[in-house]
Amino acid sequence: MSIIVWIVIFAALFLLAFVATRMASQNRDEEGLRDMGLAILEFNRAFPHEAIRQLQATADGQVVFVRLHDNKAGFMRSMHRHFSCHVLQPGRVRVASSETGKGLVIDFLDHPHQNGTFEFVSAKEASEVSLWLLGNYVADADLMLPPAEKPAANNH
Repeated sequence: MSIIVWIVIFAALFLLAFVATRMASQNRDEEGLRDMGLAILEFNRAFPHEAIRQLQATADGQVVFVRLHDNKAGFMRSMHRHFSCHVLQPGRVRVASSETGKGLVIDFLDHPHQNGTFEFVSAKEASEVSLWLLGNYVADADLMLPPAEKPAANNH
């Protein structure tokens, strides 16, 4: 009699574990990249030597744009079972505003299969990402300003 009770208990535990793992995997698929901790881990897995400065997710949570420490930009997209991560090279991205004003139409010249319209929760978030991409677009030589002769406060 006791062996039957133990078999029923183990079967119930096995069924409970199976249902819990199925529910957790469905929740992960639906959530996409809304969990910024997961986005950080996945991007660092793909690019372990890049320091992340800031993250911005799209409204649907399927794409996260990444601002890196050295003012480079990157992005990652949820591809259902894995994540596609890329560091964007300067001058290899074209950006335009979407019709709604809350999004960006982005053409990735190195990754054309990733092109699309990316909608954000607000226009402020879209403009922030466009500034990251603009900062990534400017070459280092263009960032150098010519030296000033003297500051105006020192003219006596």
